[in-house]
Amino acid sequence: MGPIEEKLDLESDEDISFGSSTVGGKVHSFDFETTNVGSHADVVNSWAFKRIRMCPLRSVYIVLIKAKINLLLPFGPSAIFLHYFTSKHGWIFFLSLLGIIPLAERLGYTTEQLAFYTGPTVGGLLNATFGNATEMIISIYALKSGMIRVVQQSLLGSILSNMLLVLGCSFFTGGIVNHSKVQVFNKAAAVVNSGLLLMAVMGIMFPAVLHSTRTEIHFGKSELYLSRFSSCIMLVAYGSYLFFQLRSQHNLYSSVDEHRDDEQECSDEEEAPEITYWEAIGWLAILTSWISVLSGYLVDAIQGASDSLNMPVAFISVILLPIVGNAAEHASAIMFAMKDKLDISLGVAIGSCTQISMFVIPFCVVVGWLMGQPMDLNFQLFETATLFITVLVVAFMLQEGTSNYFKGLMLILCYLVVAASFFVHVDPSNDE
Repeated sequence: MGPIEEKLDLESDEDISFGSSTVGGKVHSFDFETTNVGSHADVVNSWAFKRIRMCPLRSVYIVLIKAKINLLLPFGPSAIFLHYFTSKHGWIFFLSLLGIIPLAERLGYTTEQLAFYTGPTVGGLLNATFGNATEMIISIYALKSGMIRVVQQSLLGSILSNMLLVLGCSFFTGGIVNHSKVQVFNKAAAVVNSGLLLMAVMGIMFPAVLHSTRTEIHFGKSELYLSRFSSCIMLVAYGSYLFFQLRSQHNLYSSVDEHRDDEQECSDEEEAPEITYWEAIGWLAILTSWISVLSGYLVDAIQGASDSLNMPVAFISVILLPIVGNAAEHASAIMFAMKDKLDISLGVAIGSCTQISMFVIPFCVVVGWLMGQPMDLNFQLFETATLFITVLVVAFMLQEGTSNYFKGLMLILCYLVVAASFFVHVDPSNDE
């Protein structure tokens, strides 16, 4: 594979095009195959990069106009307008949802662009931080408002959505498109992620069981102390996992499709940064700030939307809110599955679940601790049982290292059962 400059020099000044990536930032952090982004020094010093530097307005076009998903951007200001001039909380909620979806996708894209300059290791850490930024920002705003159950249920919903809906759609579409052969993926990497998910289930289950059986030393307090201790342990385990995957034993996560290295090298030649280093940092700050603003209006409208739409808060939190954070990676996972790159699809779906369960949830417990909010890992028995059964079902689906459309269909149908269950579920905290 020649350097990036050789490919770009073959094209004229007017015909230069940069591959537009639709992949969310979460791919790199949990990519089961070793991603080769080329020589970063060559990228920075290339002729194409110098041309990008001379066109600062080009980044505005690339980030805010070029992608078709940006057609949803005007819904954000519309939600803010309705918040101040009407009391239709249902419309405010849905417009805020639609407005955050393109921002979440662009945030992942910007983080991916930044990874071209920082290298795969630092890029992976950046994606670990910003990959689930939307969920984290919404959770922090809900914590400030004392809506602990919304935080718990929305993060639980993100895990369920990725494991059942995103992974199910990837298996289903990949199996349909590639029906003439058996799709395979890295079984060892899937087992490691399944183990981490089971560890997260253990950390979430014990506080719920203690509370339900009333076997705590100090009722209502011991579960909180246990949750904070378990959260710190889970964060240590997550950090160790990142080091293990990115630095220590990254060769164990190489793709099972090594016989297609030539095709992967050809695809790598097409990859080049579309924006500069400082432009990526600037857009990262702008997009994060805008998501923060919209998240505040979204959280404020949840209860009003529940009343006006006659829809349980649990259903909104577990089913509707995760659509915001998972829309970008949902499309990415399906796209890679159709291209018979299941390692990347699993990195998007299962990797995101690992991020949320081992990093975002414990992080929210620690942040709630600092805020003085009693955020804990007691997700109540119904939610905990749903998570436990879901992890077991997905673990059994992944143990063979192969996929087909029928496995995907089963996962999708399981998600429909979960969605229907939460639609008729009454939160016991609300009853109290």
